Amino acid sequence: MKYKTQSLNKYLNDLSARIPAPGGGSAAAFNAAMGSGLLSMVVNFTLGKPRYALFEQELKPILAKSKKLTRQFLRLVDLDVAAYQSKNIRSALKVPLELARLCCQAAKLCPPLVAKGNVNLISDVAVAAIFFESAFTAAVFNVEINLKNLGDRKLTQKTGQELKRMRKVILKIRKNTEENVGKIIRR
Repeated sequence: MKYKTQSLNKYLNDLSARIPAPGGGSAAAFNAAMGSGLLSMVVNFTLGKPRYALFEQELKPILAKSKKLTRQFLRLVDLDVAAYQSKNIRSALKVPLELARLCCQAAKLCPPLVAKGNVNLISDVAVAAIFFESAFTAAVFNVEINLKNLGDRKLTQKTGQELKRMRKVILKIRKNTEENVGKIIRR
C-alpha cells in the first residue's frame, strides 16, 4: 500500500484498524512529515516580505531542504509498513534509524527560522520542533526493540551511541526553540 498517495482518512482508518501495519513507526514518519511541512509553510510566508528581504538567500535553501525532507518522511511512512510486513529485522531496523537521522537534520532547520522567519508563524516552528522530537523518540523505541530482537551487541552499542548524540541535538534544539519562541510571543 502506498499511503503517501492515499487520503488521510484511508491512512487513519488503517492505522486504527485491527491490522499490524501501519503502526507507530509509520505514524512517527507522518508526524515528522507534518513538521517539515510546517517549516516549508513558514518559509513560504516569509519569502517576498520586505521585512525579511535580508534573509531571503538564507531561507531559500531551508525551503528546499524542508521540501526534500517532507518527501523523505512520506517515503518512510510506506517503507515502515513494508519493512514490518517483510518480518526482516534488519530492514525493520533501517527505517526507524533513517527516520531518527532525518529528524535530527530537520530539527536543525528550526533555529534559523525562529530568528529569521515570519514572526506571525513562529509558533509553527515550535510545533515543528516538537513533532521532530516526538518522531525521533518514537523512532528510537522502534530501533531499540529491533536491536533487541536482532541480538547484535556490537551494532547495538554503535547505534546506541549514535542515537545518544542525536538525542542531545534534538533536545537542545527543541528546548532552545521553545524558549526563544516563548520570548518572542511574550514581547
